[in-house]
Amino acid sequence: MIAKIGRGANIYGALSYNQIKVKNENGEILLLHEMLETPDGSYSVNQLLRSFEPYLLANRNTEKPVVHISLNPDPNDNVSDERYRLMAKQYMQEMGYGEQPFVVFKHTDTSRTHIHIVSVCVDEEGKKISDSFERKRSMNACRSLEQKHNLIAATEKTRENDARIFQPVNYKTGDIKSQMAAVVRYLPKYYQFQTLGAYNALLSLFNITAEEVKGELNGQPKHGLVYFALNEQGEKASNPFKSSSFGKSAAIAWLQKHFEKSREQMKVAL
Repeated sequence: MIAKIGRGANIYGALSYNQIKVKNENGEILLLHEMLETPDGSYSVNQLLRSFEPYLLANRNTEKPVVHISLNPDPNDNVSDERYRLMAKQYMQEMGYGEQPFVVFKHTDTSRTHIHIVSVCVDEEGKKISDSFERKRSMNACRSLEQKHNLIAATEKTRENDARIFQPVNYKTGDIKSQMAAVVRYLPKYYQFQTLGAYNALLSLFNITAEEVKGELNGQPKHGLVYFALNEQGEKASNPFKSSSFGKSAAIAWLQKHFEKSREQMKVAL
């Protein structure tokens, strides 16, 4: 099993991304932990947000208080919903988030069914929960889950390759373009999204946004995308990068085909 940990300042974006999956019937909420529940079991982003607000309001000086984790078993593992719930609880406990509010979503829009966990990394008093040796602790937690639930073990090569991808962009460093490329080039390979809005909701988890650019050049209409890095407040924090900087899979024409393919695959799944 492989775990991916993302951090950010925008919990609304993290919840929206997952709720889009639920709305489109290729995702569902499996577990609410230490969160407010509704009588009918249905939830909006704003309803989920209420459980995190006291923690975010108490936050002292943590720039990225939102944690967004995905747990990805091997595609050949047959994991029931109940085991996913147990795995999420165990993982969060071992990572120091066992007493935190968190919501667990299951995604079923790819061949690799997996779960996403959205939480906050500051406690009720606004103090940051330690992330020291986070990567090592996460790997140990995954190995423990594999043994306890008889999951197929992830190989070291797979873990190393995965660690290079999907790290949130840090605009303060000098390699923004390469950081963005490591995310943008691989998202369509691992995720389905049916609209530009859904794509941007996913990008926001990694401190990136994409904007459409329309105009004319020599009398010919032009339609493209530019990408920006975002700061902790979700504001643009870099110069724009043309989609051509990241290859064909970042271009609007290619993404529109991906949108349509994702819609068709969802219909087949239903």
